[in-house]
Parts: sequence; C-alpha cells; structure tokens
Amino acid sequence: MPRPYLFSLSILLAALLFSLAVGSVFIPLGELWRVLIGVTHNEIFRTILWDIRLPRTILIALVGAALAGSGAAYQGLFRNPLADPYLIGVASGAGLGAVLAMSMQRGYTTFGLMLIPLAAFIASLLTVYLVYIFAHIGATVPTTNLILAGVAVSSFATSLTSYLMLRSTGELRRAIGWLLGGVSLIGWEYTLALIPYLAIGLTILVLNGYALNLLQFGDDQALQMGLNVRRVKFMIIVAASLVTAAAVSFAGIIGFIGLIVPHVVRIWWGVDYRRIIPLSIIGGASALLLADVLSRIILAPQELPVGIVTALAGAPFFLWILRRAKNQGSW
Repeated sequence: MPRPYLFSLSILLAALLFSLAVGSVFIPLGELWRVLIGVTHNEIFRTILWDIRLPRTILIALVGAALAGSGAAYQGLFRNPLADPYLIGVASGAGLGAVLAMSMQRGYTTFGLMLIPLAAFIASLLTVYLVYIFAHIGATVPTTNLILAGVAVSSFATSLTSYLMLRSTGELRRAIGWLLGGVSLIGWEYTLALIPYLAIGLTILVLNGYALNLLQFGDDQALQMGLNVRRVKFMIIVAASLVTAAAVSFAGIIGFIGLIVPHVVRIWWGVDYRRIIPLSIIGGASALLLADVLSRIILAPQELPVGIVTALAGAPFFLWILRRAKNQGSW
C-alpha cells in the first residue's frame, strides 16, 4: 500500500479507537477489544459501545468523509482553494428545510425525528437545482455564475430560516443546536440511512479524479484534450452536492472540514486529484472524529456542538494557510 494511504488509514484507525473509548464513561482499550469480539461480561460497556458509541462514531466518520471529499471536488471544479461544500447553497438550503420541519412540531417520535434530515436533504438538493438552473447560460454553466447564483439563493434561504426561527420560539434552541452542527440522531438506522448516498456520491468523485486534473488547465484546454466538460461538471456537482446534503441532513452544518482537510492533503501529498480526493475522504473522517471527541470532553459532562469545535480549530488553521500561501506567492 502506498505510504500516503497507509499513513492516513493509521490515523483513521487511531481516531476510531479514540472515539469509541472516550466519553462520559471511559472504556479501556483492552475492555473495548473484548466488547468488540463479544467475550466481555460487562453489559454496561456492551450497551454503551454497540447502541451509542459505535453508530455515532461511524456516522461522524461518514459525515467527515463526505464533507472533505466533496470539498476537494469543489475546489478542483472551481479551481478555487477557498471553495467548500457549502459554496453553492447546500448548507443554507438544508438549514431552511430542517428549521421548517422543526417548526411543524411533530415531537420526538421516530417520524418526527426522521422528518428533520429528510426535509433538510430535500431542501438542500432543491437549492442546488435552483442554483444550477439560474447559472445556466445556453449550453454552458460558467463557474462564476454558479458561485454568484449560490450566493444569491443562499442569502434568500438564510433569510427565510431566520424568519422561521423568530416565529417558532419553542424550537429555537433545537434549531440553533442543529445549525451549529452536531449528531443528535444516534442509532444504527440513521447511520445505515446515510451510507447509500455517500457510497454513490463519493465513488463518482473518486472516479473523476483524472477529469478534475484536466479541468485545472481550463475548460477550453480540457475540451481539446477530449474531456466532455459539461457532462463532467454536471456529474461532479450532483455527486458532491448529494453527499454534502446527506451529511448535513444528519449532522447539521459543520464548517471547515471540507475546506481545511483538502488543503492539508494537497500540501502533504501533491496536487493530483486522483490522490487528493480519496485521501481527503480518509482525512475528513479522522479530523471530524477527533473534533467530536473534543466536543465531548471540553465541557464534560455537557457536550458542545461539534461545529463549534471545528470552527475554533479550523479558523486559526485556515488563517495560517492563507499566510503561508501569501509568503509563497501562490496556492
């Protein structure tokens, strides 16, 4: 196995074990292993691990993988190091859908809980569809138009979200918690519901790594090299938006993972998107798992929204990247 993948997978394994062991009840590694292989007699540890921590850990890893993988794809597609998974309105659309579902006050039944990610998912995809339609000019979809349309539609969706939050005071705290990012839906059913969307979307992104390499030369040059630019752009936008929408639907809006992780991968392992995207997927899972562990222990036994942790850690790191790029004179 190539060194970058071996290193990244080693970090991911450590992050997984750390996430499973650390919490309000610490599970020693030896006991953790015995629970996993089914030879322990400690029913408390068994319940905590299988019913709470393991589905949460897998869900967090999937969300981190989705955000970082889509972030790498968007940065390659827009040829912009500041691009992130929320650039064309996925987050604002998801936030509007989630808050709208909360304002319906369906309670905490299974249907009421599943209504929130479902509404967020549908609204985010509708937002991306509107952005794509508004940005479309003739037979082309200029990158600048996509970004501008995304800003406009995002602002409109954010305004509607703020209006709904002011009107539904009873669900205000719940809505704010969701918008700050965090896994409130814990259970195998939520984790398994996320997997098909990520499997399809991330596979498409990985397979388009070479196409993203060609797009770095510009649309005209990529077209001359035999790439169907319009089709490839459409596939990448759909796949990246699909996995981002699915991740945001179950975990709220978590910033900086999709922005920072691809930067780190690019600095460490080069600019080939056939390598950047899969390594970003692995790195995103590791980064969000570690952020989630911090969110559990900083104010234990209280739990911070993981979006606060990623923002506190990601903002200074991003400023360091900006300074580094400025000193080097390029990205």
